Amino acid sequence: MKILSKLAVAALLTTSVGGLTVAVPAAAAKKEEDKGGMKLSKPVAAIAKSAQDAIAAKNFAVAEPILVQVETLATTDDDKYVAAALRYDFENQKLAAAQAANPKAPLDQTALAKPLDMLIAAKNTPPADRGKYLFRRGQLASIGGQYQVATQYYQQAKAAGYTDPDFELQFIKTKFQSGDTTGGLADLEAEVNKQEAAGTKAPEAYYRYAIAQANQKQLKPQTMTWLKKYITAYPTTANWRAILITYGLQPTSLVKLDKNQSIDLFRLLRASGSLADQALYEEYAQSVYDRGLPYEAQAVVREGQASGKLPATSSSAKAIAADSATAIREEGSLAAQEKKASAGANGKLSQQVGDAYLGQGNYAKAVELYRAALTKGGVDADEVNTRLGIALARSGDKAGATTAFALVKAEPRAGIAQLWSTYVAVGSTPSAPGAPS
Repeated sequence: MKILSKLAVAALLTTSVGGLTVAVPAAAAKKEEDKGGMKLSKPVAAIAKSAQDAIAAKNFAVAEPILVQVETLATTDDDKYVAAALRYDFENQKLAAAQAANPKAPLDQTALAKPLDMLIAAKNTPPADRGKYLFRRGQLASIGGQYQVATQYYQQAKAAGYTDPDFELQFIKTKFQSGDTTGGLADLEAEVNKQEAAGTKAPEAYYRYAIAQANQKQLKPQTMTWLKKYITAYPTTANWRAILITYGLQPTSLVKLDKNQSIDLFRLLRASGSLADQALYEEYAQSVYDRGLPYEAQAVVREGQASGKLPATSSSAKAIAADSATAIREEGSLAAQEKKASAGANGKLSQQVGDAYLGQGNYAKAVELYRAALTKGGVDADEVNTRLGIALARSGDKAGATTAFALVKAEPRAGIAQLWSTYVAVGSTPSAPGAPS
């Protein structure tokens, strides 16, 4: 028997198909390392290097018949191991060449399955490498739509000690693809928690994937949980806008909100600095004007114009501003309305005046009126507590705001209150350069 140089076999270590780095059998088993490599039979040793060189040169027409000879002549465990390694490298290189020649063409990777199975079964495959081959075999099964089979390979890879930054997410995605959304979400949460416990933060892609999967299956509680997890981990202005729109500001949102409920999400957009464009400013301003809140409508228009996101030439904004100014003049002093509210038999007028003060940015007065409304009764307590929490949050009283939001029980206001409470806890940070602000 002859020994194939470790340096010769080491050239098989890595190749790339479709941007994925794939581990291919390297040198001999550890027991042979001190002797310089694997022991091959004379017939295999005589031609194995020629096959490897032809594969490396991408001369597939020359490599194929030599490789067939290697496979035919292989009798020992080391022979079979190298034959499988060469076959895998051969098929891998062919795929890479085909993809380079036509990047848009479909890539059929099924030819990799047989040599991978041989490598997995080989007696002298190092344990660390076996995990890599099991993972790659799982990928092939997943690509072929055999998700349950892929899951089995991934489980074996995990048991073999295989680790990779993308492994857990790939494993979890397969569980989703097999139809086990609940199990996938549980595994994804466990992975996120594990990374947090290790002092790191899971990538944003984990949260986005969970939200998309839960929302697609109309799992509202789970979707809400992941929306809050995402914004807690990554509280950027762009993400705040994305989750609020996903929650309730578009026709396909998680929940259906009426216009009055939507206003409190618009207020969160404003508080978090997530009002990004003309359309959002105009919709917000029009909504509060239609609800009889001209002070807030006027403030939103002015703020949008000052930020440059609401053009001064906007005819809609001009109309809202003019109509709001007229309504404010006709309503008269809020102090006068406040006196009427204090004499009211119930808290409805107190709530209305509280809303007006909230729109003005007079949060102390808004808090006073909302508390009076709750004391007098005759109002929707969930709505008033939501607004009370907003006024407290905007005034800087985080503890008071959190307490008020916790009192909101019925959906969909409970969800709105939870998002506000999350904002109180984590705040908002500017998006990265280049991202929508």
